[in-house]
Amino acid sequence: MSLHTNIRHPAVAGSFYPGYTDELNSSVQAYLDNVKTDVETDAPLLAKPRAMIVPHAGYIYSGPVAASAYARLIPFAQQISKVVLLGPSHRVPFRGIATSSLDYFQTPLGDIPLDRKLIDKLEQLPFVQSYDEAHRQEHSLEVQLPFLQKVLPEFTLVPLVFGQIDDQQVSEVFESLWQEQDTLFLISSDLSHYLDYHSAQQSDRATSEAIAALTPQNIHYEQACGRSAVAGMLLSAKKHNLNVQMLDLRNSGDTAGTKDSVVGYGAWVFF
Repeated sequence: MSLHTNIRHPAVAGSFYPGYTDELNSSVQAYLDNVKTDVETDAPLLAKPRAMIVPHAGYIYSGPVAASAYARLIPFAQQISKVVLLGPSHRVPFRGIATSSLDYFQTPLGDIPLDRKLIDKLEQLPFVQSYDEAHRQEHSLEVQLPFLQKVLPEFTLVPLVFGQIDDQQVSEVFESLWQEQDTLFLISSDLSHYLDYHSAQQSDRATSEAIAALTPQNIHYEQACGRSAVAGMLLSAKKHNLNVQMLDLRNSGDTAGTKDSVVGYGAWVFF
């Protein structure tokens, strides 16, 4: 039982991921354990991740891909105390970016405090406003939270759901918080939707090449459901000379689905 009252309760626990604490705990741990990360030999791991792109489907589909990114945070867990999490709205149409008026977001692993100071700062931007309805049923942010709770001992959260928004505005969000050194920018996005297996591979490879080249203009809306957030990060990454590394690129036909109609997933880390 949570002692907190002003709280967003989980909407997709028990459907997108296990709803019971013990089962969720061991499930996320298993995904992380299965990631082949060798801190000693993988040179980019020596640099703390500044931003990551991770998928947001049900764990049986995209959990292994998401874990490839979250495992990269473990060596730097003590250096990350704030997470700015940006994902697309799947249920509520609106313009701009929605923050939350609540104080905590909850999962079966516990309550995460929201960073009211950073949220207040972002709400000064004309296209950012508090809109709890956009968060209530949204899964694109929620599925990231148990992974964050497992790899970061303590952090505050800035949850942002975006509707209709342009790339430059998303980049403005990142720029306004760029000076916060202990902050991770986390972008939640799946890739192509409902193509056949080989068409999806082609589309997702093209998206991955555009991410590697920091060229958002080469990513079309049908290539990524979180395209605006991905594009905004690429603009900021270019401005700040970040390096990008692809960690995993697969689709539901590789993980837990049939190959006739698949959804693409990728994980990238920016240093």
